[in-house]
Amino acid sequence: MSVSVKPVSSRKELRIFVDFPNKLYAGNPCFVPKIFVDEMATFNPKKNPAYQFSEAALFLAWRDGEVVGRVAAIVNNLANEQWNHKEVRFGWIDFIDDREVSAALLDAVVAFGRQRGMNRLVGPLGFTDFDPEGMLVKGFDKLCTMALIYNHPYYAEHMEALGLEKEIDWVENRIHVPEQIPERVERVSKIVMEKYGVRIRKVTRKEIQRQHMGQTIFNLVNECYKELYNFTYLPPDMIDHYVKNYMAVLDLDFVTLVTDAEDNILAFGVAMPSIARALQKCRGKFFPLGWWHILKALYFKHDDTSELLLIGVKPEYQSKGLLALIFYDLVPRFNKAGFRFGETNAILENNIKNLNPWSMFEYEQDKRRRIYGKNI
Repeated sequence: MSVSVKPVSSRKELRIFVDFPNKLYAGNPCFVPKIFVDEMATFNPKKNPAYQFSEAALFLAWRDGEVVGRVAAIVNNLANEQWNHKEVRFGWIDFIDDREVSAALLDAVVAFGRQRGMNRLVGPLGFTDFDPEGMLVKGFDKLCTMALIYNHPYYAEHMEALGLEKEIDWVENRIHVPEQIPERVERVSKIVMEKYGVRIRKVTRKEIQRQHMGQTIFNLVNECYKELYNFTYLPPDMIDHYVKNYMAVLDLDFVTLVTDAEDNILAFGVAMPSIARALQKCRGKFFPLGWWHILKALYFKHDDTSELLLIGVKPEYQSKGLLALIFYDLVPRFNKAGFRFGETNAILENNIKNLNPWSMFEYEQDKRRRIYGKNI
């Protein structure tokens, strides 16, 4: 029977859309489920401020009464204006190994984009860079991180067969946490502190709430990342949304700032204990006991890996050694917490300033993910 692609039009269908990867990857030891309630909120215009500058539709592919694929079509008007292009994004794409299914899903996205005057298809991308993005093309035998996408090897084959080509790649590094601060890190840190008058700064819950420290950090994210591929400059409502969702659950012991004499933030590093195994145990669901697995992994019994979620340096201070101070602070904390490894978030392959500092450590570049695109 042929494939039928239909838009998601009810809460029941949205739950099917969100839950589809759990069925597609059932039993796969490398797949990490997303937090179900977070995914549901992402596609709720009342809860996700990204809908203020984006248009989106979700599609399910059906065959013989069974779901065989899903995809989100997104027009990010803010990014299109910022980068002066007319792109429709495809994201949250999953499908069985059937070319008819993948083609039908992308056809739905293309039609959505053309109806809105778009002339190029790109993805996988989300509403913003804080959504899962990039199709895995290397590292299929490695455990995925909480923040990123796992997919079958055949996905890339489908994209290329359907005429999409590489736009850009991200790489991910698995860092071996040293038992002591590396000599180079310590030496550079001391030189930088003396030369620029900077210091390591930790942040408290009270400062996040009363001094809007979270907003300050995300404003610096805007400044640090604005030149990177397709980055969406985050407006105030979007920043408040991320501060509320992320800063409230972070263990602030693993949030490190570098500030100048006037307490201006010049660099930041945000890490957290990996909850990948916890999410696998509960399949991304808080109930009945998922909340306990996640809470335990975050605060009580850590896995041996930390995820390095965000790291950045104010543009005028890049290449001046400030990242060494982040490592100088975090390495002892990682050892105390029992972390043997650190997993970087995705780093653009041409972002040399962010790739070079990892040479201070032993590491493997164990994953690679790709953005595909084509004119429509």
